[in-house]
Amino acid sequence: MGSGLLFSLLGLCYLLALAEARRQHQPPLPVLGRIADFTLTNQTGQTTTLADLTNHVWVADIIFTRCPGPCPRMTAQMKSLQDLLPPASRAKLVTLTTDPEFDTPPVLAKYADHYQADPNRWLFLTGTKAAVAALGGDSLKLGSVPVKPADRHGEFDLFIHTTLFVMVDKHARLRAVFETGGDGVDWAAVRPRLQTALQELENEP
Repeated sequence: MGSGLLFSLLGLCYLLALAEARRQHQPPLPVLGRIADFTLTNQTGQTTTLADLTNHVWVADIIFTRCPGPCPRMTAQMKSLQDLLPPASRAKLVTLTTDPEFDTPPVLAKYADHYQADPNRWLFLTGTKAAVAALGGDSLKLGSVPVKPADRHGEFDLFIHTTLFVMVDKHARLRAVFETGGDGVDWAAVRPRLQTALQELENEP
């Protein structure tokens, strides 16, 4: 083997070892908060509590089915995450409605079917306004406020809400927040970072 090729191989091995060392010493995602217990109902009419998501990493957002704004985009983005999850992944997707009086389980089921949501993987949750606000606003930091009738720009301009995806670890701790749209946000760049964070949390004990 020529000395030039040998040095090239040694250099490649060094770079690979350095990259692995950096990966291993990368600080873990911070703990941003803890998720309080909740009781809500999913699109199949079944009760869903925090215990059902314990030991799963999950990604959550908040939308409403009559939304004329960012909700269809966000739900399509969540669908893209569902499609990219490996079969062996135990991760869950959770979509809360900010319009629980209209978004009953049958309405959510129809909406979920439109996006080909796997009910074993992707939960659409509704419940009382108080229960939705406690999980969405207090625990997940997914803000939502109703639009006053005088300020509405259309029949279904009902709520202003965050367009975030948030990530929760196996121990019900909020660990990451991702913006899905808006000025300067490129979903094609955000999605790989989200996938990397999800894999990191799945690999945690």
